[in-house]
Amino acid sequence: MTIPALLEHLAFAGALAVFSALAARLMIAFPILDHPNARSAHARPTPRGGGVGVVLAFMAGMLVLFQVATFARVADGQFIGVILAAGAIAGVALVDDVRDLSARLRLAAQCLAALVAVASGLVVQKLALPWIGVVELGWVGVALTLVWIVGCTNAVNFMDGLDGLVGGTLLLASAALALVAALQGGWFVYAAALFLAAGFAGFLPFNLHPARIFMGDVGSQFAGFMLAVLAVAASRFDGLQVSFLIVPLLIFSLLFDAAFTLGRRAIMRERLAEGHRTHLYQLAQRSGVPVRVVAGVHWGFALFHAGLALAFLQLPPGFKPLVVVPALAGQLAWLGFVVRRMRVAGLGWR
Repeated sequence: MTIPALLEHLAFAGALAVFSALAARLMIAFPILDHPNARSAHARPTPRGGGVGVVLAFMAGMLVLFQVATFARVADGQFIGVILAAGAIAGVALVDDVRDLSARLRLAAQCLAALVAVASGLVVQKLALPWIGVVELGWVGVALTLVWIVGCTNAVNFMDGLDGLVGGTLLLASAALALVAALQGGWFVYAAALFLAAGFAGFLPFNLHPARIFMGDVGSQFAGFMLAVLAVAASRFDGLQVSFLIVPLLIFSLLFDAAFTLGRRAIMRERLAEGHRTHLYQLAQRSGVPVRVVAGVHWGFALFHAGLALAFLQLPPGFKPLVVVPALAGQLAWLGFVVRRMRVAGLGWR
């Protein structure tokens, strides 16, 4: 990529960020209010739905890409499938922000959107595993892709409960993904990640503590879905599709917290669909760690994981999955810190 082309892309991303900020400001002026309850981290009614700016900025960028750019195009069927699925997930999530839809209806919409993406041809077909080699996934690849897309969509959504945490993490993760994709010549992933980063850059100033607006399901579900889809697209950076691991690595702190909390609650036989305040980030905040510090820790994880992603590119294929080990070590250290804070504060897991 030439310097003039890069500057042109960054200027366009800047325009999208302004567009996202204007949309977020409009959502503040005409709010969908989120009233605090026993599970909330905020104490006063606060607008939600600021993720509309992220969605609009991304969709605008993708439409321009489809109309004028040839360097970052994928097959039309895949392109249109991604756009339709992303639009559908955002539309249903916005209705959920307004009317609080049932969990079953939200899950059905997510599964349908995932099916659209998979039907367009975005499927993980094989993986290279340490000491095992290349494994052809066959139909298991379709199931794995569906579970991954729905799981990632919900994980990001579950983690969006503290000012600036998810918005800042996804801004850094998207920017890192754009850089990695550019280095790998994956121009569609580069463009899509750049548009996501632009959307979050416009939204984040309004979401920093104390937040003027929350992202809402429209932003968190959309972002989780798009990053999941981009992970599948990124798997084509190499013939062994081990590059599928890049996106999970970049958002590893969000995935770890969501997975750990889900597993712990299942073991403790809690109702998984019931609201709670026992994610690690919530327990850290409840134990007395300031909101800005908790969010900053996750931003730090995002930067650390971005460095690991760059190291990932240099490793031999069979060793690439092992880059998750230091990321996991970081999360286990964070878990240990939160547990110690809980003990001092007298908090339990329920």
